Amino acid sequence: MSRPRIVIVGAGFAGYRTARTLSRLTRHQADITLLNPTDYFLYLPLLPQVAAGILEPRRVSVSLSGTLPHVRLVLGEADGIDLDGHTVHYTGPEGEEGTLPFDRLVLAAGSVNKLLPIPGVAEHAHGFRGLPEALYLRDHVTRQVELAAAADDRAECAARCTFVVVGAGYTGTEVAAHGAMYTDAQVRKHPMRTGMRPRWMLLDVAPRVMPEMDERLSRTAERVLRQRGVDVRMGTSVKEATHDGVVLTDGSTVDTRTLVWCVGVRPDPLVESLGLPMERGRLLVDPHLQVPGRPELFACGDVAAVPDLNQPGQYTPMTAQHAWRHGKVCAQNVAASLGIGERRAYRHRDMGFVVDLGGAKAAANPLGLPMSGPAAGAVTRGYHLAAMPGNRVRVAADWLLDAVLPRQAVQLGLVRSWSVPLESSSPEVARVPGGPERHGRAAGPTGQRPDVEETGNQPGGEPARNQPGGEPAKTQPGGEPARNQPDGESAKTQPGGEPAKEQPGAEPAKNQPGGEPAGRRSHGGRAKGGQSGSPRASGKPRRAVEAAGPRPAREGSGKPGRAPRASGTGSAGKRPTAPSGPSRSAGPPTDPGPEPPANQPPPGPDIAPGPVKRTDRRAAEGDS
Repeated sequence: MSRPRIVIVGAGFAGYRTARTLSRLTRHQADITLLNPTDYFLYLPLLPQVAAGILEPRRVSVSLSGTLPHVRLVLGEADGIDLDGHTVHYTGPEGEEGTLPFDRLVLAAGSVNKLLPIPGVAEHAHGFRGLPEALYLRDHVTRQVELAAAADDRAECAARCTFVVVGAGYTGTEVAAHGAMYTDAQVRKHPMRTGMRPRWMLLDVAPRVMPEMDERLSRTAERVLRQRGVDVRMGTSVKEATHDGVVLTDGSTVDTRTLVWCVGVRPDPLVESLGLPMERGRLLVDPHLQVPGRPELFACGDVAAVPDLNQPGQYTPMTAQHAWRHGKVCAQNVAASLGIGERRAYRHRDMGFVVDLGGAKAAANPLGLPMSGPAAGAVTRGYHLAAMPGNRVRVAADWLLDAVLPRQAVQLGLVRSWSVPLESSSPEVARVPGGPERHGRAAGPTGQRPDVEETGNQPGGEPARNQPGGEPAKTQPGGEPARNQPDGESAKTQPGGEPAKEQPGAEPAKNQPGGEPAGRRSHGGRAKGGQSGSPRASGKPRRAVEAAGPRPAREGSGKPGRAPRASGTGSAGKRPTAPSGPSRSAGPPTDPGPEPPANQPPPGPDIAPGPVKRTDRRAAEGDS
């Protein structure tokens, strides 16, 4: 007789705990499969310390395969569930599709950023729900302080060193507290020319900071924030966001290049497609975390509306503490449905909350005892070490080193702005050039984030709004392919590569180094001269590449950030036909393409760009 098949969707607090507990309870009596977009469990409460440079990203990332040895890990995102057919359809990280059959299904997909209908927020704000967003924020804040320090204009300096955080809950409060310490440490070593200091703002429509906590802890957190110079404004939020700043609900305008969106979260939209009873976006379950009428379906964590037996008529809130406990009870009930052990209802006891405010400051109420100062800081860090399922020694070592050594304020540029769109329903996965489309998820900046901060990264240096016909950029890395490219390929517009000939201010495609132009290549994938497609993106400026002479390209590796071969296989599995063009050896071209502007610099590697000229005579900055 075959063993029962258990599929767990999501490896957050609830999904990870379910998998770990089930592995222990079933003892090889069931096949457990964990479907997750990443191969790690992310300990979210310490994410603000990653953004502030205290912890390295891998410290808060616990390996799934290393800590769940008897659980099969499948990388992918669930995009369809057939309850009657007992299958889960998913899309892998490279666009491959597959199905997972199940006898028991546990939905623990977690939550995503909650986006409010405020003009400009989706285009100019960034969330804080995953590692890519934390890494981007650390680089972005570091960059803005460095650019502000080099600026002579006081207005530009003030805008760059102003950081606005919307949402004064746990996450927003910790981001503002740690961020203020981080930027103060930067300018302490390298003061700004204009004598200005970084300014952090924390906004919320609530009457006080962290309204879900005890009022005494709320006052403690607000006092620490104000002591660090954070401008705390309660009863105020963002009315409109623009490239140059935000308009607040009180009518004031704040010039800034940084808007961090920590308003809240909403359940993963995957559960909405099931057509089952919902409660404010969450799947209704009974106290045993089982969906009524579906004995094979369980749900826990942020996607489940679990009845609060201690407060009849209410549901447990969407917190990591509840999700972690949901996972244990859910695993026990799934095992009981297979004849292993007994069912139990979910009932919790409030153990208190902790908020790390950076340094030796924190606010905590363990077992209902309010604490502040260094004692609360010790309790907070001790709680996190005890709650983490791994990496405890490494986290403690990083804390010790941070206490005795200065932080390394450097920007690595590993995550670009367009890689972490706020409207993404999968914040744990950074967007990559040519990445697969996801169900209801933004695949890149196209159509969602036009003419914003990454316009300076376009080949040729022109912002998106200056493209012919007024269309938004279709050739940004990770966005939609150029409309004139056959079969959807956008090989000429990958970061580090040569611009397409239709791009204003760019060189025509025939001038690419390293081989014949696209028009001389056959469908077989090679140019007549023996070259094999577009040269690999080397990270050098174009002039340096041309001076070095032609260079044959390697076979396409499919890795992000490298220009794919123009004659290789397209996203639809077909070989595109490259647009025709005269050979370099055939004499002067008949259509040389548009002339580059006189003040236009040659396109360089995909790094944080400087100001570029815009038609409205303002400077558009990269990653602002």
